[in-house]
Amino acid sequence: MRTIDTIQVGDSASFTKTVTETDIILYAGISGDMNPAHINAEAAKEGMFGQRIAHGMLSAGFISCVLGMHLPGPGTIYLGQELKFVKPVFIGDTVTATATVTERIEEKNRLILDTTVTNQNGDVVIKGTATVMPPKAN
Repeated sequence: MRTIDTIQVGDSASFTKTVTETDIILYAGISGDMNPAHINAEAAKEGMFGQRIAHGMLSAGFISCVLGMHLPGPGTIYLGQELKFVKPVFIGDTVTATATVTERIEEKNRLILDTTVTNQNGDVVIKGTATVMPPKAN
């Protein structure tokens, strides 16, 4: 477990995953977002991307993995997130979510982190800023 005492500005962690059709279908069922752009190949062909795309929040969820499992890690409370969806994520894309500490607010036990998700080509698909409360030292 990492606490604010052991985390420095510039610390960074990542999580990488290949997005599958199963991921998209499961996310649609869990979230209730059955937008044809995500689940209907024929309808998606007529859309602006010409094929199905992953839910933006599915890809953004990988940021949550980084924060809750890696930096700061287990026990972290996710307080806020600003996001900008820059490019679509397609079935079969391998995306990497990265969080980098940009500010420590020790008196409030808060961290501010730049968050990005990139695809296998290095293109940014999501960018934003997260605010978290890391676990307290015992």
